[in-house]
Amino acid sequence: MNDMHPEPHSAAPPAPDQDPSGPSPARLRRLGLIAAVVAVLVAIGGIALRWFEDRDVAQWTQAQATPTVNVVMPQQGVSGVQTVLPGDIQAWYEAPIYARVSGYIKKWYKDFGARVKKGDLLAEIDAPDLDAELAAADANLKAAEAQVKVREAEMEFARTTYERWRDSPKGVVSDQEREAKKADFNTASARYNSAIADVRSDQGAVDRLRALEEFKRLTAPFDGIVTARNTDIGALINAGSGAGGGSAPQLFKVADVHQMRVFVQVPQELSAQIHAGLSAHLQLPQFPDRTFAATVATTADAIDPASRTLLVELHAENPDGALKPGTYAEVHFDLPPQSNMVRIPASALIFRQHGLQVALVGKDDLVQLRPVKLGRNLGTDVEVLAGLTTQDRLIDSPPDSLADGDHVKVAPAAAEHAGASQTAENRGGKP
Repeated sequence: MNDMHPEPHSAAPPAPDQDPSGPSPARLRRLGLIAAVVAVLVAIGGIALRWFEDRDVAQWTQAQATPTVNVVMPQQGVSGVQTVLPGDIQAWYEAPIYARVSGYIKKWYKDFGARVKKGDLLAEIDAPDLDAELAAADANLKAAEAQVKVREAEMEFARTTYERWRDSPKGVVSDQEREAKKADFNTASARYNSAIADVRSDQGAVDRLRALEEFKRLTAPFDGIVTARNTDIGALINAGSGAGGGSAPQLFKVADVHQMRVFVQVPQELSAQIHAGLSAHLQLPQFPDRTFAATVATTADAIDPASRTLLVELHAENPDGALKPGTYAEVHFDLPPQSNMVRIPASALIFRQHGLQVALVGKDDLVQLRPVKLGRNLGTDVEVLAGLTTQDRLIDSPPDSLADGDHVKVAPAAAEHAGASQTAENRGGKP
C-alpha cells in the first residue's frame, strides 16, 4: 500500500538572488526610476504652472498699466450758435437845442415826452437887447436911404450942369470952367455911390438882426420826441452851444425814433465775420420775452488800437417806440459757421507748458498729442479753428499722465459710438 501512493513534493528552494524577507533589488530600481520620473514631472509642472502664473500676472499688470480711454469724434461746424455782445441803442437823429440869442424864456410849449412835428414851436425867448439893436439898425437904414436921395439929387444937378457947360459953343466958357464942372459931377457921383454902400451895409445889419429875431422862436428840427427840457419860464440864458466849456445850457433835446441805430464793439477775432446785411436780434432787460430784429448797416472798417475792436452799426425798426435812446441791449449775431472749423468737448483739452493740446488715438492705438487753435467758447464745447479734422479719434478727459507715444485701450462703447457718429456724419445725418 505504501508503495502505491507517491510521496508528496517538497517546496522548491529559493532562488539565490531573492531575499525571502523583502522586495528584490530590480523591483526597487524600477520603483526608484518611477519616483524620479514623477518628481521630474512634478517639478516641470510646477515650473510650467509658475511660468503661466507669471505670464498672467505680467499680462494683467500690462493691462492695468494700459489706460482705457473714451474716444469722441470732432463735429463739423457750429450750427445754431450765436455771438452775444453788448450794444448801445441811439436815436436815428438826435439834436440838442441851444439858444442863438441871449435873453429870457418867455414861454415853453413842449415838455419832455411830447411828440413833435418839424417846425413845431418849443419855446419863445424875450430878447430886449436884440429888439433895441434891431430898432437902431432900422433907424440907421432909413437915414441912409434918405441920404441916398439927397446924394442922388446932388449928382443929378452936377450932371446936368456939366453937360450944359460941356455942350456950350466954343469961346463961351473956358476949358478950365468946363473941367471944374466935370470934377463937381464926379464928386457928386462918388458921394452917391458911398451913400448906396451905406444903405447896403445898414440893410445887412438889419437882415442879420431880423434873422436873430427868428431865433427867438425855438422850433423842432424834425419829427420826433422831446427827450429833455432843461429850462423854465423866466430863466436867463446865453447864446451859444456850450461847446468848449461855455456856460450856455442845453434847452431841449429832440430825437427821431422811428428807426434806431445800435452800436456794438466787436472783438478783432470776430471782425472778419461781420459784414453789411448780417442779421441779428436784440434783447432788452425790460422786455425779457421779446426780441427785436436788426441788420448790420455798416462798420468802421478799422480796428480801434486801444480796445482792438471793430465799431459796428446796426439798424432796427421801431414802429411802436419800444426802443428808447440810450438803452443797453444784448446783440445776438447770427454768424455763419466756418467750413474748416470743428467743435469738440471742452473736457478733451490738455493744458500744459506747450500750450493747448488734445490727445488723439493713432495707429496701433498709440497716443498722439497735437496742438490746436481755439475759437469761441460754447460752454460745454469749444470751437477749434485749426489742428483737427472730423476723421480724428479724440480722447475725452485724457489722464494727466498721458504722454505722446503711450499705448491706450479704447473703451468698446466709446469705439462703437465713435464709429456710429462717423458713419452718420459721412451720410450727412446726425449721430
